[in-house]
Amino acid sequence: MDESVTRTPATPAWRGISVKVFEELGLVSLYSSSLDVKLLCLQRFVRLFAYGSSTLVLVAYLEALGNTKTEIGLFMTLTLVGDVCISFLLTLFADALGRKAILALGAALMVASGIVFAISGSYWVLLVAAIVGVISPSGNEIGPFRAVEESIVAHLTKPYNRGDIYAWYSMLGFAGAASGLVCCGWILQHLTQSRHWDIIPSYRAIYFGYAAIGALKLVLSLLLTRLVESEKIRQRANEGQGEAAPLLNGSTEEPAKRGIRSLLPHISKDSVPVVINLCLLFALDSFASGLTPMSWITYYIQSKFNIEEGVLGTIFFVSQMLAATSMIVASSLAKRFGNVNTMVFTHLPSAIFRALIGIPNDIHITLLFLLLNASMQSMDTAPRAAFLAMIVLPEERTAVMGTANVVKTIGQSLGPLLTGFLADRKLFWVAFLGSGSLKALYDLGLLALFKNKEKEREEAEQRRIQGSLEAESDSQDRDSNI
Repeated sequence: MDESVTRTPATPAWRGISVKVFEELGLVSLYSSSLDVKLLCLQRFVRLFAYGSSTLVLVAYLEALGNTKTEIGLFMTLTLVGDVCISFLLTLFADALGRKAILALGAALMVASGIVFAISGSYWVLLVAAIVGVISPSGNEIGPFRAVEESIVAHLTKPYNRGDIYAWYSMLGFAGAASGLVCCGWILQHLTQSRHWDIIPSYRAIYFGYAAIGALKLVLSLLLTRLVESEKIRQRANEGQGEAAPLLNGSTEEPAKRGIRSLLPHISKDSVPVVINLCLLFALDSFASGLTPMSWITYYIQSKFNIEEGVLGTIFFVSQMLAATSMIVASSLAKRFGNVNTMVFTHLPSAIFRALIGIPNDIHITLLFLLLNASMQSMDTAPRAAFLAMIVLPEERTAVMGTANVVKTIGQSLGPLLTGFLADRKLFWVAFLGSGSLKALYDLGLLALFKNKEKEREEAEQRRIQGSLEAESDSQDRDSNI
């Protein structure tokens, strides 16, 4: 009697190729990530949507209120300086006070600042709202959000998948900013041309929308679980539920810090020089970015070439989507060539294109340089976050990332004032040239200082993992012998 053999159908070739493509794009890592990670990515999209909408109108709104370009530049500088203090304090104590609480507080500040911008026309009132609240002069991250969120992502993801998650986290932020820019542009054009609103009420409508988006961000923050908190917070919660481990007599552990010292993070001696060098480089790069923030670039192109708001929003939607798409490619490159090489050799060409934006008098050539710059300027974002998460210890991440963001904000804060001074004197092109040149210098410095540091850290991590596996194997052998 013949026995029939059941054969498993072969997997179609296209399915294997699809899985490989999804893995390269980081979609597999994103899909398998926790709910908290997905919520953080969604929060970043929502937050950058608000930042993008505000960026398109900030300079024009302040100018419509009767402020000079130098005063507008001073406004941006003071906003960033004020943000330094608030963000530094919030990120410094985030792990001790609760990451979820800090994110919720930041969202509430977004709501407050949006409402003030929508109802007040006073320069100083708006300045206080921008400093105490959350208003982004550049369209990029401001406030405590990014440092806390990146620390949570590093905490909740495995090292191999971390680059993919950071890439999608960053990409969704740029997609949010792009969506905010295009929506804001066409809403403004509709209000002013179709509904015949005056320009200032139209700008204020945008800020009412900004406040509403901040409220949505607050809801998303409150949906996060306890898993986003640091070990210290979770241990404290367990102790409150009677789950604390008993104290061992004769313990050699150092006595716990008390008072304010218990809230301060500890940074190891080995990490200090690394953090200092990184912060100096980040400050240089951020100063260069501060010379040409998106709010000034949008104003420059609109005023020089007389472009309508809807078209302007569409232009920057395209540029931001190019930046967002390029981040996914950067994640794949980083797996092959390393984070530092990917950061440098994708960012350096964009610096050259940025330096050239202010030179042409033809709109088409200007937009070509703008889009070429956008297509590569953010490819270093995800590798930089992954590199920073790898180079320091887990318990240091929130504090180090927060410190790095504060240093970047300090560096960035000086740029808008200088650009406003140059703009009043018809020297906008100098700001673009200086920005691109300094960014190129940052890239070369990063390559010189950290080209070998990444390999050393990876080798140390592999030795640590191997040692842990060997220790676990020895323990199992002893248990089996017993």
